[in-house]
Amino acid sequence: MIDHIDRNILRHLKEDGRMTATALAAKVGLTVAPCHRRLRDLERSGVIRGYKADIDPSAVGLGFEAIVFVTLRQVDQATMEIFENRVADNPNIVEAQRLFGSPDYLLKVIAEDLPAYQRFYDAVLTSLPGVERLTSTLVMKNLKSNAGPPV
Repeated sequence: MIDHIDRNILRHLKEDGRMTATALAAKVGLTVAPCHRRLRDLERSGVIRGYKADIDPSAVGLGFEAIVFVTLRQVDQATMEIFENRVADNPNIVEAQRLFGSPDYLLKVIAEDLPAYQRFYDAVLTSLPGVERLTSTLVMKNLKSNAGPPV
């Protein structure tokens, strides 16, 4: 069970995942040992899934984003498993959700520019197993990303 102290720890880590245990303890009003223990418990229980850098895609030459809605021809266990594994293994597909209803999946794809996205669409997206229809929506402006859940 997560209490208000754990939520406070999570709020501060969302802002700065590299914060030291000492700095975190000071922010949440604990000494280092109990703060570190709570942090380890949050990690072990899977509340904190990991730590990673928040990289600006455009700063590394990947400033083009598209949202792709995918409808499969048939939704059976084997097709979905192969499709989902191929999606998970592709670094240009940075987010993917399976949906209820139609379409079956929502993918967020990043690329260098429109021609690079077109090549990716033609070579990769159309060859994903079981795909019946792809519908792309181009992202004009990214207002909020990687926000995580409210804590």
